[in-house]
Amino acid sequence: MIISYLLTCQAGIGLAQGNSSEEVGISPWGPEDEIGTLNLITEQSRLEILSRISSGKTYDLSVEYFVGMPSFHALGDPAYQFWMTHTPKGTVIDNPNGLGESMNSKVSYTGDAISMYTHMGTHIDALNHFGLNGKIWNSYSAEEYLGDKGWKKTGAETIPPIIARGILIDILALKQVDQLPENYRINSSDLKQALAKQKIKLQKGDIVLIRTGQARHYEQADRYLDKYPGINLDAVKWLVEDQEIMLLGADNLSFEAFPPEREDNWVPVHTYLLAEKGVMFLEQMNLEDLAKDKIYEFAFIGTSLKLRGASAAPIRPIAIPIK
Repeated sequence: MIISYLLTCQAGIGLAQGNSSEEVGISPWGPEDEIGTLNLITEQSRLEILSRISSGKTYDLSVEYFVGMPSFHALGDPAYQFWMTHTPKGTVIDNPNGLGESMNSKVSYTGDAISMYTHMGTHIDALNHFGLNGKIWNSYSAEEYLGDKGWKKTGAETIPPIIARGILIDILALKQVDQLPENYRINSSDLKQALAKQKIKLQKGDIVLIRTGQARHYEQADRYLDKYPGINLDAVKWLVEDQEIMLLGADNLSFEAFPPEREDNWVPVHTYLLAEKGVMFLEQMNLEDLAKDKIYEFAFIGTSLKLRGASAAPIRPIAIPIK
């Protein structure tokens, strides 16, 4: 059931299973809104967090892209591909610029190309990725706004540069284990305990990053994909509804854990966040260096590729400690 549901939802138009009262959210920022809670970012909020930077040290929160990197192949996601388009020797032989062997031998030239699924590596999910009853966030319908070249609303190109207070919640450190149990579902109690241990309080508009420790296995795709832990619906509801966070992220493949906790009438975390609440999130992050240095509060800076109409885009976020 999971695979068939997700295959439908990847176009952003999935239907809730069973009799469900869930509906897409209508934006409090107006009928033209396409970025949901990222509207909380203002020039003043950016300036405030940047003014608190206390160090020149930066933490790269992204993973590398390489042939063989993890991907949901069972769902039909295309693998990452990389190939050379030009090589120093090939340029000498082909002489594509017409400059001749002597010049091409002296000045070497290399070029390459990639092909990839937009939900690979460290990326941010746009609000059109999951939907309910044929509509996505702010009641945009697939029938009206989904063309052959992508969505006309809420595409990845609409995501603004993100600068805000970031908070790391280290669940692996809380549990004091080397590995969380298979398919472990992080709940709100886990989040509260970790925050208390870290002596951190959340604020409205925060970016919350969840460390499961799964990033340590990123180079071994089979292990990274196998029964990985993730957050559950109870936890995200506490973060979104009670704490009013703006953006979420995690170091596992798809943020939440599968299979779902409810088998009869369920809506996945993806749908709750994207379609109902207008909250985007980042997946497949690298939070290990932050955790090692116990940096729990920081300035988060991230800009994603402006892929028009896409349901996600690669992003290379950084964290800078603040005072």
